[in-house]
Amino acid sequence: MSGLRVRPHDPAADGTVLEVTPASAGWKHVGFRVVRLANGQRYSNRETGRETCLVIVAGSADVHAGNAHFVHVGTRATPFDAKAPGAVYVPAGLSYTVTAWGPVELAVCTAPGSGEGLPRLIAETSMSREVRGSGTNTRYIRNILPQTEPADSLLVVEVITPGGHWSSYPPHKHDTAEEGAETALEETYYHRLNPPQGFAFQRVYTDDRTLDETVAVEDGDVVMVPRGYHPVGAPHGYDLYYLNVMAGPDRQWIFRNDPAHDWIARRPG
Repeated sequence: MSGLRVRPHDPAADGTVLEVTPASAGWKHVGFRVVRLANGQRYSNRETGRETCLVIVAGSADVHAGNAHFVHVGTRATPFDAKAPGAVYVPAGLSYTVTAWGPVELAVCTAPGSGEGLPRLIAETSMSREVRGSGTNTRYIRNILPQTEPADSLLVVEVITPGGHWSSYPPHKHDTAEEGAETALEETYYHRLNPPQGFAFQRVYTDDRTLDETVAVEDGDVVMVPRGYHPVGAPHGYDLYYLNVMAGPDRQWIFRNDPAHDWIARRPG
């Protein structure tokens, strides 16, 4: 089995079904956890030295963070609904509690933080939307916590890739700090499929092929991208959702396409 693939497990007492930590990933910045809550169930945590973006992937919940209280965060039943997720930003070191209204799928995205600022609800109006690519390279992006919004390290985005389409394509990477040309960002991909019995493929590879893995992902899997190019393909009949969490020393998303495939990005139309 790939060392880059993390599979979900039965819920722990706090609802956790999957977790990636800097220690488990062998990197320095990105932390990611998926929590599944039943109606009325609570998940509480406090990340010392780490900021948090709470993403209600599906369902609705109340969020207490410090002295702030946000009610009924999130309105969509599944990540494939044409609605924004609920999302709350929590500065480093601040305690928070998420209380579910009905079933909730919660993504807990973390990275190093200063602890400055206040917790805030991330409004749907601040989550810019994009359509990238064309033809079978078309995919639909929602920027939950982009570099234009305040945070210390985190970048969070979700993508819908229709069945039969490619995404994160042409293959691109962001593993080298080069002023104005590329930033070094670790990344996790949290994959969901519709219908859920489907599968998708993600390749992670470097120029010298010292890392070259192709991962068959199923519903609920995470793929870790420590470095290298990382395209994704969704087979016919199965729409793919993924939630990306990125973080590194420089909070900018500047990527470089694989030179062998860059012509695709420059092709007219």
